[in-house]
Amino acid sequence: MAGTKTEENPIETRSVLGMHLAKTLVGLALGLALTTPLAASPVPDGWQAIREQARGQTVYWNAWAGDTRINGYIAWVGQQMAETHGVEVVHVKLDDTSTAISRVIAEKAADNQDDGSIDLVWLNGENFAAMREHELLYGPFTDTLPNFALTRPADNPEVATDFTLPTDGFESPWGKAQITFYHDAQEVESPPTSIEALLDWAEAHPGRFSYPRIPDFTGSTFLKQVLIALTDDRQALDAPVAQSDFDRLTAPLWDYLDALHPHLWRSGRQFPDSGPELRSLMGAGELSLAFTFQPSEPAAAVADFELPPSTRSYVLDGGTLGNVHFVAIPFNSPHKAAALVLANFLLSPEAQAHKQDLSVWGDRTVLDVAHLDEASRRRFSDEADNPAMLAPEALSQTLPEPHPSWMTALQAAWQTRYTAQ
Repeated sequence: MAGTKTEENPIETRSVLGMHLAKTLVGLALGLALTTPLAASPVPDGWQAIREQARGQTVYWNAWAGDTRINGYIAWVGQQMAETHGVEVVHVKLDDTSTAISRVIAEKAADNQDDGSIDLVWLNGENFAAMREHELLYGPFTDTLPNFALTRPADNPEVATDFTLPTDGFESPWGKAQITFYHDAQEVESPPTSIEALLDWAEAHPGRFSYPRIPDFTGSTFLKQVLIALTDDRQALDAPVAQSDFDRLTAPLWDYLDALHPHLWRSGRQFPDSGPELRSLMGAGELSLAFTFQPSEPAAAVADFELPPSTRSYVLDGGTLGNVHFVAIPFNSPHKAAALVLANFLLSPEAQAHKQDLSVWGDRTVLDVAHLDEASRRRFSDEADNPAMLAPEALSQTLPEPHPSWMTALQAAWQTRYTAQ
């Protein structure tokens, strides 16, 4: 979720690298000598020794805190870690993952090599790219985690790829995200199934659709979905944005948004702050059509009586954008052993199944469930009886993320174009 961002799941949001942070990275990079490889890990060899060292440690987990379900899940993880592994988990609640990255940057600049304030961070996408480029992450570490093998990375390369970039073991996956549209079937009998049809629908139903304000992760993902649908050169999105003609490639996107905005909620003069706020507007009846980066979110919201039972989910023809969200360990974490044990627990069938439970969060597992043992497979319940839940095969057409530099460039261009209005 990067994320699942992610973000994100990351997910949703979760891992937004702001324009000011990008400038900070560039400035610090000029003043820091970051070409020397990081020091060897202080953790012992062997998983049992790592577990023993972790006992009694505290993990400061920096993670997006914009959704009560996610916060509740992280609290459950903390309880399990304390009871089973003797590790305390402190959820450092973030509005924006870039805050955590800025802190690691400042510690690096101050030559804080082994006593950082962050032990684990939920991130993906451009945040991972920035931290990896400037050698702010500990690793590679995923091969150290016994449960990482349950993702079967050789057969599921998405768990080792983040916005086109190989993770090289510097991130551990823990959830999946994919754009999923949802609507109230009592109000919308035939929802739009393409980006072009969405514009026509919005024009015919003014004020009944919107997307989160940029740089929110979910809103930024919507921009990428539109760009992928309208561009005449998808392959260019796989490369750094600097290698492409940004103005030419994005012109269809801005033309589309210019046409769409007058027909949005509040005539496009105001945008929801986040995906959860978009869901709240749906629950309040202010919108008839919305989208999320968490495919299970509509079904979970129906189960929690936040959305009406007539809510239905779907994906666009040709697929929608999706990714995996991850956790990573900063290079100067003082509690790396405990961070490793936590990352491994997040990949356990117990934690993954609990996370996927609609009554908990509904975030999709990164484990290859078909290859788990029978007892582990039974943990993953079938939610097919919830009519707001998509069938797994509906998410089979997952569009890959562009290179992370595209997200930063799109955010900057959107803000320049629309924030003054």
